[in-house]
Amino acid sequence: MNQTAPKGPAAYFPSIEKKYGRPVAEWKEVIRASPLRKHMELVAWLKDEYSLGHGHANALVAHTLAEDAGK
Repeated sequence: MNQTAPKGPAAYFPSIEKKYGRPVAEWKEVIRASPLRKHMELVAWLKDEYSLGHGHANALVAHTLAEDAGK
């Protein structure tokens, strides 16, 4: 069985869902609904507003912004 583990920000997704009890898709909606657009502003906002850890917030923001940029 040759399963490839997720790389990059997606590697954090299982632990994010387990720790905070919300699916990643829901976090992406939260990020997209925010009036903020800059990476570090969004990270700081997630940390303040939802008590996410820095690494988890950073991974969610990086993945969402990359998706939105069509990468």
